[in-house]
Amino acid sequence: MLSLAQQRAAMVERQLQARGIVDEHVLAAMGEVPREVFVPERLREFAYEDGPLPIGEEQTISQPYIVALMIEAAGVAPGDRVLEVGAGSGYAAAVISRIASEVFAVERHPTLVESARKRLFDLGYQNVTLIAGDGSGGLPDQALFDAILVAACGFAVPDPLKQQLAIGGRLVLPVARAGQQSLLCLRRIGEAEWSEHDLGHVRFVPLIGGHGP
Repeated sequence: MLSLAQQRAAMVERQLQARGIVDEHVLAAMGEVPREVFVPERLREFAYEDGPLPIGEEQTISQPYIVALMIEAAGVAPGDRVLEVGAGSGYAAAVISRIASEVFAVERHPTLVESARKRLFDLGYQNVTLIAGDGSGGLPDQALFDAILVAACGFAVPDPLKQQLAIGGRLVLPVARAGQQSLLCLRRIGEAEWSEHDLGHVRFVPLIGGHGP
């Protein structure tokens, strides 16, 4: 039976590197953060399996590969200020915090926010601000952000999130199109200009809020 640390290392090698994740910052962060801390205790033995897991409130912790893919696609780098919408158990925010300088993570379920705050405090991750509320409109008081990641799916890209992205920054989020979800990466290349590319099919919980679905 592999230890959790060994399972984590195997996850990085087999689920991330083998699928094309190459960003060294992402690989190191995924190898550092203990995913088992961010899932219900009864599911900790499954923490490094290749799939999502339930975390309560009808929410899930995303598959490790999807977390890594989104962070890599968003181009998160040292010194960045990052916004995450749909923080869930706090796992992705924890991973991002090992790379970026400052992370703001919004989650609409107060119970999940409370438990995520405790996990991050216990781990000593002090550069994450967790906020309970509607993240679909972003955090205008904290904008601009170098990267924005959204872990919930709507039918369009919320305009407030596009406007809160710094020029040169990237927004990664799932959007429902033609009956299926696609993970999109938008890069702001001017005051009113964005480029877009599709990262493939995904499955996320719905984006609920004033600027969703």
